[in-house]
Parts: sequence; C-alpha cells; structure tokens
Amino acid sequence: MAKKNEINAQYIHKLISYNIKRLRSVQSISQLSLSVKTGLTHNFINDIENCKKGVSANTLAKLSIALNAEPHQFFLPEGSANSEGAIYVRDFNDQLQKAVNELLQPYLIKK
Repeated sequence: MAKKNEINAQYIHKLISYNIKRLRSVQSISQLSLSVKTGLTHNFINDIENCKKGVSANTLAKLSIALNAEPHQFFLPEGSANSEGAIYVRDFNDQLQKAVNELLQPYLIKK
C-alpha cells in the first residue's frame, strides 16, 4: 500500500483500474458487456482500465451499479482486503459463486 505522501492521482487511477478489472473478472463480465450495462463506450472502459483516462463520480456510479459493487470497492488496495486483512464478503461470495458455477457447468442439462 502506498504511504500517505505517495498517494496521488496516478495511484488512485491504478487502484480504480485494478479494481474494475478485478470486479469484472470475479463476475466474468467482459469490457464489452460492461460498456453495454453502463452506457459507456468499450474504448472508454479500456482506457480507464489502462490508466489512460480518469473517471468522474457519475462514471463511478454507473460502474458501481453495473458491477454490483459498493463505491469504496474501487479504491481497495491489491488483495481486496481491508486494513485488518479480512476479505470483503461480497468479493468472497462472488468468487465462490463463480467457482461453483464452473464446477457445475459440465453436469447441467442444456436445453
């Protein structure tokens, strides 16, 4: 984690980028799907994730809704842990659900 004197706009952009990618990955959402859900362009989402563009509060709100995430989750340091080292319940549940779905997929009857 960055020290107080190392926190700057570039650090915030990296946190947001990292967490958007993390939340998309946990939920198996592509950049294209996220762009459809938010109304943002695919290129803009790609630029955000590659730290080429910043985000406004309005954009964070759209991403929060589309990714079913609390706004503070975009500012978590790598590891998705709070200061006590605990994993956020929503992240854990999302990862668990993704793992269960992957394990069940071969056994589900396709219509």
